[in-house]
Amino acid sequence: MATFLRNSRAAALPAKLSRSWLLASAASEDTFIPALTSEADSVVFDMEDAVPAPGKAEARERVVEALSTGMTAWVRVNGIETEYWADDLAALSKAPGLRGVMLAMTEKPEQVTHTAMRLQAGTPVLALIESALGIENATAIASAPGTFRLAFGVGDFRRDTGASDDPMALAYARSKLVVASRVGQLPGPIDGPTVGALGEELLEACKVTASMGMTGKLCLLTDATDTINRGLSPSESEISWAAELLREHAAGAVVGDGSYLPRLARAQKISSLADSYGLWNA
Repeated sequence: MATFLRNSRAAALPAKLSRSWLLASAASEDTFIPALTSEADSVVFDMEDAVPAPGKAEARERVVEALSTGMTAWVRVNGIETEYWADDLAALSKAPGLRGVMLAMTEKPEQVTHTAMRLQAGTPVLALIESALGIENATAIASAPGTFRLAFGVGDFRRDTGASDDPMALAYARSKLVVASRVGQLPGPIDGPTVGALGEELLEACKVTASMGMTGKLCLLTDATDTINRGLSPSESEISWAAELLREHAAGAVVGDGSYLPRLARAQKISSLADSYGLWNA
């Protein structure tokens, strides 16, 4: 499969900055090309939740074939406690198009490290935290050798705890992932999907994500990717503010008070993100 199928903008974006993480079911190869040509910053071929037990082996073969014939993607592998985990990693360790793995049901730091050790050196592991135990161990997981970024499995977490989807009910878990990521010196964590939401409903969900300090979001629909990218990018007003402050600074603006340097740092960060996302001169 030709490499041009990959969204060139997203392919050039470092995964630490990825906003939209699109899960494409490995139950059929028909999902792969639409995902890779979407606006998703990162695409994840899903061999775990999207594939029933009888189809696991075929899904694994399908993913390895795609990643060996020109496609590039992340892959969600089955949890370390399952019978599929070792075979998933053995197969993926030889796939040239593998960008990294998302480890389902991460609950302990050593699970990430053991996963990383079975892959090619330097392959990033994204720890998907989906249970109360995983949330409580998030700081240790974030600091584990091999952990690249944390993600929140909202659906399974809610089933595990009985929590509703109200932002207040999930605030502790989201905050825990944000603080853990900072302690572990990781990029901001990735929020769970808002299943079925598009348009304004999804933008509102992205506001919750951003307000908690999370910088990415999982999704299941290609049509959700552009909305998430917009919802988790600097706004037009933020970009205008940053551009004005940086112009004044370049022209020799004098430090007026103790808030100046923090504001300058924020303007520089907004500038860098806007440039990475192709928004600075848009």
